Amino acid sequence: MLDTIKKNRVKVSLELYEAGKSGFLSPAVCLGDREIAQAIENHASGKLLDIGCGEMPYRNLILPKVEVYDTLDIEKRHPGVKYLGDVQNMTEIRSGTYDTATCFAVLEHVPDPLISFKELARVLKPQGKLILTVPHLSRLHEEPHDYFRFTKYGIKAALEAEGFEILELKPVGGIFCFLGHQVSIAFLGLLWHVPLIKNIALWINKLAIVESAIFLDKVVDKKKLFAMDYLCVAQKE
Repeated sequence: MLDTIKKNRVKVSLELYEAGKSGFLSPAVCLGDREIAQAIENHASGKLLDIGCGEMPYRNLILPKVEVYDTLDIEKRHPGVKYLGDVQNMTEIRSGTYDTATCFAVLEHVPDPLISFKELARVLKPQGKLILTVPHLSRLHEEPHDYFRFTKYGIKAALEAEGFEILELKPVGGIFCFLGHQVSIAFLGLLWHVPLIKNIALWINKLAIVESAIFLDKVVDKKKLFAMDYLCVAQKE
C-alpha cells in the first residue's frame, strides 16, 4: 500500500498541475496556491527570480506580470532552470539585479536560513519585493535536508534584520489543512492508477477533505495558533 502511494504521489501532483486542477490535490495545496496566486498578482513585477523553482508550478501565473522570469534551483528538475545554485550562496547573480524574488517552501531545506535572508536582500534592487512561504506545521520531507520550521515572529525578525519592511505576513491554513493533506495524498495515491475510479476519488477528495479542512481551520482556530504555513511579502528598504 505504501509503495503504491509513493509511486503515485508525484504522478498525481504533476497531472493535476498540468490540468490546472492543483486545488483538487489537498487542502494544503489548494489554500497555499490560492494565497500565492494573489500575492503574485499584487506584487510581482519587473525582473523576477524564482528561487528553488522546482518544476515551476507558478510560472504561468508569473509570466504575465513580469518583464523577465529567471529561475534558480539546486538541481535541474526542469529544463528551463537558468541558474544552478543555493539560496545561501547565489554567487552567479550580481547584487541589485531583480525587482522581485519568489521563494516558496525553500528555507526549511537550507542549513543556514539567516545567510539566505542576506542573499535574498543582496540580489534585490532597492524597493524590490520578496514573496516567500515557509512552513510552521509540516511532516519531515526531502530528508535528510529538512532543517527548520518558522514562526511569524522569526520571519519578521530575520527579514527586518536585513533591511526589509514587512508588507504582508499571514498564516496559510492550519492543523486541519495539515492533517487533511496527509489524508488526501494517501487517498488519491491509493486510487490514482485505477481508471475512472481516480476521477470519482478526485471529486470525493475535493468535497469531503479539501473544502472541509479549509472550513474547519477558518472557524475552529480563529487565533491561528496552529498555522500550517506563513506567506510573507516584504520590501527591501
